[in-house]
Amino acid sequence: MNRYRPEGRPFIWGAFILGTVAGWAGYGFLSALFFLLSLFFVGFFRDPERKIVFSPEYVLAPADGKVMEVENLPEGVKISIFMSVFDCHVNRSPHTGVIKRIYRGGQGYKAAFSKGSDSNVYNAIEMETVHGLMKIVQITGLLARRILCWVREGERVEAGQRIGMIMLGSRVDLYLPGRWELFVKKGMKVKAGESLLGRRLQ
Repeated sequence: MNRYRPEGRPFIWGAFILGTVAGWAGYGFLSALFFLLSLFFVGFFRDPERKIVFSPEYVLAPADGKVMEVENLPEGVKISIFMSVFDCHVNRSPHTGVIKRIYRGGQGYKAAFSKGSDSNVYNAIEMETVHGLMKIVQITGLLARRILCWVREGERVEAGQRIGMIMLGSRVDLYLPGRWELFVKKGMKVKAGESLLGRRLQ
């Protein structure tokens, strides 16, 4: 069953009201555009319930979208997920753990699928887990200018728990410590809280 984020109400109702006013004023085409925009916002701000099936040796996808990149790093693995404007933009915790640090940085708003987007404005969430420190980085994009973070430092979060949202169209990078057997590769579609990205290797 779908539900909708309260953050979307000003956008949904704002476009709907403008469409109604434009219709009354006789601007039929403009009215139709605003009504379509209202429907778009209904879809964009959807927040469907997810069936979370989790075991500590696995890691869940933190975002809906397409896997842009899977990169092996000296200290672990980096997985980048691109969210188009048609994906659900609610981000979820990839594992169970305690939020150790939250910080923001970066500058600019380049397209999230471009190489230069690594320097975009971002919000980083570091979480201590049984596997070590995982990092979830919410990155803005060309249209995405607002990052919402719903967790705080010191808070314990469960795997699949909602932790934030990015508006509109963006990217999430997940940094995993250690060695992992990965179940995803570039180009695959994943769902936050449902898709298993990999299993920790001993």
